[in-house]
Amino acid sequence: MTGDSPRVSGADPEHVEALVAAQAPLPPIIVQRSTMQVIDGLHRLSAARLRGDDKIGVVFFDGDEAEAFVLAVESNTTHGLPLTTAERKLATRRIIASHPQWSDRMIASVAGLAPGTVATIRRQTQDVPTAQTARIGQDGRVRPIDIAEGRRLAGQLIAENPGLSLRQIARAAAISPETARDVRNRMLRGEDPMPKSRTRTQAGGAAHETEPRDFTVPAVRTVLERTPVQHRTAVVERLRADPALRFSETGRALLRLLNVYTISAQNWEEIIDNVPPHCGGIVVRLANECAGMWAEFATRLERKVVESA
Repeated sequence: MTGDSPRVSGADPEHVEALVAAQAPLPPIIVQRSTMQVIDGLHRLSAARLRGDDKIGVVFFDGDEAEAFVLAVESNTTHGLPLTTAERKLATRRIIASHPQWSDRMIASVAGLAPGTVATIRRQTQDVPTAQTARIGQDGRVRPIDIAEGRRLAGQLIAENPGLSLRQIARAAAISPETARDVRNRMLRGEDPMPKSRTRTQAGGAAHETEPRDFTVPAVRTVLERTPVQHRTAVVERLRADPALRFSETGRALLRLLNVYTISAQNWEEIIDNVPPHCGGIVVRLANECAGMWAEFATRLERKVVESA
């Protein structure tokens, strides 16, 4: 089946003919297992039929219709014959409807559009839920859409409970620890928690500001203080949808390793509490060795990213 494709104009005859003329082995197409619908590879499938091939390689995708559509859009953005601008905008409108919790930047990375274009399409889309207070960014972190209310709540929490940590305040007010720090510092100086320089929303004129970015190097923290598990899980799920990782042996191995770190802080505590005393020393040594290997992995991968940029 070849329906429900972001390529609304159908297969491009010239591109199909080019694939036929090349006579090169055709890469596998991606098919949704539950529906047997082609997610990526419409031109390759047409070329195989014209060449008289009786079979073509297939990689199966296990996911729902919305996930399959996102993969189709992303696949047709990163390789092969690109989608037209009109097709990408139509696809963006559908992704906004199926994944309203995704940020403009995250959807833009999938559809191959500018974040500002996605924001414009979101405003023009009438059937998208409007009661959201936060969205998932491209890095998997959950960020508030408008943190003005978060700042006010943080100010109230600090006034009522001055002993709360920045992370506790940030979690309760749905803001970043850096924003919580800024609110606390402003209150210590006798200033309003809300900075004077802020923009106004086009619709209602309510206060709206951009989340401050923290470029400082984080200090060593305990498991309980690290990025909330839902953020890490969202990042891993984002990676899991990437065909380059999902459909390669080394990619799947990496995903299995990363999946270990999506367990909650409470589960980590339970594991720590239940390590038998006679095994403690061995586990400590292995954990330190694993941490060292991950640190080396991160350093070498970061170097590779910088060199290829």
